[in-house]
Amino acid sequence: MMKYVGKNVPRVDGVKKATGDLKYVDDIKMSNMLYAAVKRSRYPHAKIINIDVSKAEALPGVKVVTTGKDFPKRVGLYLADKTFLAVDRVRYRGEAVAAVAAETEKIAKEAIELIEVEYEVLPTVSYVLDAMKKDAPLIHPELGEYKHVPIFRTIPGTNISEHFKLRKGNAAEAFEAADFVFKNEFYVPHIQHCPIENHVAIAQIDRSGHLTVWASCQSPYAVRMALADAFEIPLHKLRVISPAVGGGFGSKAGTTLEGIIIPLAMKTKGRPVKLSYSREDEFNSTYVRQAMHAKFKTGVKKDGQIVAIENQFAWDGGAYTEYGVNIAKSAGFAATGPYEVPNISCDSYAVYTNNPVGGPYRGFGMAEIHFGIEQNMDYIAHSLGMDPIELRKRNAHRPGGKTATNAEVDEACGLVECIDRVVKDMEYYTPSEQPKESYKVRAKGLACGMKSPSMPNDAASSAIVRINEDGTVYLSVSAQDIGQGSDTALTQIAAEVLSIPPEKIAITTGDTANNPYEWQTVASRITYSAGNAIIKACEDIEAQLIQLASIKLGIYPRDLKLEDECVVSRIYPERKILISHLALGLKMPDGSGVHGPLIGRGSFVPENIRNFDMETGLADNPVVFWTYGCYGVEIEVDIETGEIKVLQVAACFDVGKAINPDLVKAQIEGAIVQGLGSALLEEMQLQEGEFLNSSFMDYKIPTSGDMPQMKVSFIENPQSDGPFGARGMAEPAMIPAAPAIVNAFYHATGVRVNEIPLTPERVVKALKDSK
Repeated sequence: MMKYVGKNVPRVDGVKKATGDLKYVDDIKMSNMLYAAVKRSRYPHAKIINIDVSKAEALPGVKVVTTGKDFPKRVGLYLADKTFLAVDRVRYRGEAVAAVAAETEKIAKEAIELIEVEYEVLPTVSYVLDAMKKDAPLIHPELGEYKHVPIFRTIPGTNISEHFKLRKGNAAEAFEAADFVFKNEFYVPHIQHCPIENHVAIAQIDRSGHLTVWASCQSPYAVRMALADAFEIPLHKLRVISPAVGGGFGSKAGTTLEGIIIPLAMKTKGRPVKLSYSREDEFNSTYVRQAMHAKFKTGVKKDGQIVAIENQFAWDGGAYTEYGVNIAKSAGFAATGPYEVPNISCDSYAVYTNNPVGGPYRGFGMAEIHFGIEQNMDYIAHSLGMDPIELRKRNAHRPGGKTATNAEVDEACGLVECIDRVVKDMEYYTPSEQPKESYKVRAKGLACGMKSPSMPNDAASSAIVRINEDGTVYLSVSAQDIGQGSDTALTQIAAEVLSIPPEKIAITTGDTANNPYEWQTVASRITYSAGNAIIKACEDIEAQLIQLASIKLGIYPRDLKLEDECVVSRIYPERKILISHLALGLKMPDGSGVHGPLIGRGSFVPENIRNFDMETGLADNPVVFWTYGCYGVEIEVDIETGEIKVLQVAACFDVGKAINPDLVKAQIEGAIVQGLGSALLEEMQLQEGEFLNSSFMDYKIPTSGDMPQMKVSFIENPQSDGPFGARGMAEPAMIPAAPAIVNAFYHATGVRVNEIPLTPERVVKALKDSK
């Protein structure tokens, strides 16, 4: 029986958030602050002939102006294809070409207008399938020269920056033997992350040459590495601090504005430089979720067994795919979704276009491909005259089965259980009660999903634990709480191992000079990876406590344990010593000291994770875990106006172990809302590389009035190597939302729509075209 894990411990940052005491980057005030502004390209594709900054430099109050030629080195997490300021070519409308630091933000913006840029306009390609054509304008002619992580495959001379191939079995023969072959195509558009806090950063170099960057980011160590590489700064002279972060969803996983202000800070003689993005900047000049075009070909037997799949995913990576290449790869190795298929041929491409930069977004490609996979399952079921739920169960991943890459499905796979729970919770087989209005109709739909952390095999976490003289604890990590509640869950994990109440543990994060290494806060990996590092750190300090207590109490270490803030005898519980009495070591009767202050250290990296075969895409153990789940929805469609209202959502996921059940449910509820937005409302409308709706005036996201009734649940099949059996939940929770809603729309109207969002205009057109 666990005391703190599995309990609804209040959020450790809850009071500070509620009272406004939590401090964000924008709250940081410094004397002598300079303010930055950015000159951006008005063309989606053009050569830079000349940049004249003389008028801007002459404006009173301007301290420094920089251009891409000041620091032309290319950087990137997986593919080094970008510079922070364009050097000789712009590749999307809104790309940064110059930056200014001035005494006030107003002066900086005035200076930007004085910078004159001469361009030679180049042909533009905006649609991903057009960009894949042989005669398409090349966006990166130098692609073959770019450095990249070896597991990725660029194709120089094209706009394809990654081609992931998956070949399993013999798809061609299986299609010949299939009773039915179905073909479908699907499209999802660009959408924005819309975190509540915009991007903001401050940079300052002191007299000794040490650079400090304060940034609203998800991954301080990844930002530090990228900046050190770009500006050739030794790591011990570069500090990244990320205080409270107001949401991310992937938009703050890499580097954006941080690299723009460092050249300015380097020339301002120690004065800090601040750059804050507007909401329009967020839309045009930070990561967007990539648009994606998918083709499916599926071979099926009469009994519903899927025997072959051939699919193609074309990802619109935008102007730079330094992060996007990994999304294409991740989609490829999950080509069949949560279903076992013996014969597979999949090609997943990251493709350059002259659109804004595509990057990580909650789900990391899985929400997009499952939009197609789960609609395809319903389409097949209806074509065969089968129950869509029975078709899913017949082909579902089960323990001992095989994933698309031929890895074994482990015991922690509760997909079928999740389906059954959702069917029960929403009374799926009970027909919807129809509204009185004849022009409205209601129906239900269902979809499943799965996701693994898409990260390097050696993505590591670390933790440090210190015990204070009063028995309280400092827990030091670099996992960022961006709203998901990781500070609380990680505190509970430490509390459970140390047998110390969570309220006596203070967690600190987000400072590369004072907190230990964390790869990134992405991929739903923090509970799993940082949680395991914390367990190791706590076990390290536990061993030290037991060693000292053994000396003090005269009891063998094997007969001691931690319990209620004490080291206690397993045999004689009355014999114990407070942990606080051991915090600084022991003082012996003769006055000598033993051990000294206690510090626990823990590092974690997943074991036995292997790369994919470059030619087949197969691997027997390529990821640390898969998280499975299911949505059921009931919607109401207004046939006349095209308006869709989501009435209820039932969701269930196999979480391994809920460290904090309330936080898990909150993650799922938040994902429902975000998924509802992607299905019904959100779409970045592009015209020649320009977004036409780059503000909340025209870009719609769900509000409180859109909230459906929610029935959220989870099951717990423990992850064998997870902390107390837990695995990640934040990203998987969103994946089934859009296809469940679109499947419900088909059940309501008999019309299949292969593109989202289901806006009223799109619905009315689809209904009209179907007649």
